[in-house]
Amino acid sequence: MNINILFIGDIIGNPGMDILQMYLPSLQKKYRSDIIIANGENVSDGKGCTEKEAKVLFDLGVDVITGGNHTWDKHQSQDYLKKEPRSLRPLNYPKGTIGNGYYIIDHHKSKVAVINLQGRAYMATIDCPFRTADWIINKLNQETKVFIIDFHAEATAEKIALANYLDGKISAVIGTHTHIQTSDDRILAKGTGYITDCGMTGPYDSVIGMKTDAAINRFLYQTPQKYQTATDNVHLCGLFLKVDSSTGKTVEIERIFLPEFDKQINI
Repeated sequence: MNINILFIGDIIGNPGMDILQMYLPSLQKKYRSDIIIANGENVSDGKGCTEKEAKVLFDLGVDVITGGNHTWDKHQSQDYLKKEPRSLRPLNYPKGTIGNGYYIIDHHKSKVAVINLQGRAYMATIDCPFRTADWIINKLNQETKVFIIDFHAEATAEKIALANYLDGKISAVIGTHTHIQTSDDRILAKGTGYITDCGMTGPYDSVIGMKTDAAINRFLYQTPQKYQTATDNVHLCGLFLKVDSSTGKTVEIERIFLPEFDKQINI
């Protein structure tokens, strides 16, 4: 039996939430989705995911919200992690860090293990994502064959390396964090679905979601600038996976970008 999974790329503030609400019902219908996963580490005005935004996402039909390095930027986000197991932070943070790094969705077609990992190249020197992946797969492989990893990482090489390391052991490695959708969606030799970065659900008249002037000044002056979420030219990025629940292998993969760049939406 196949299970259909929709993954929504990094949602940026209110513009990202608004376009998700606009398109998600039609995406659910088109792909007959059984499971919806969304990266929400930027959903609270670009920094973290609080209970307010998470409630909207869950009400829309999202099953699990994944995170990343910006999960920790607001104390409200950290407070929420303590009580909501479906809102994740990367699993490979040091032992004792608040929150869950994985969640098992108990769907009638199959249990689906959603795992959140964070890279270390050009990012915080946390625990090894490769060894952490081995540990959690070994822990859960008696419960399910379907494993979806959101790998929130900066370096392309680190993402590709992890995917090849896990090829055949899990269903998919979906890259997030860099906010630019890559065109390398494919199924690897042993059946693991892969994309280097799923892309950003948010405003594209920006620097990866941030108002352009502030972002440019960060580079010009090498000083902190106030983060302000941009608003214009909003698009949704996502990934569709069809997974064989008996083997855990991806049998179909398709990246999603709506609307096309020549059709702008300002919300």
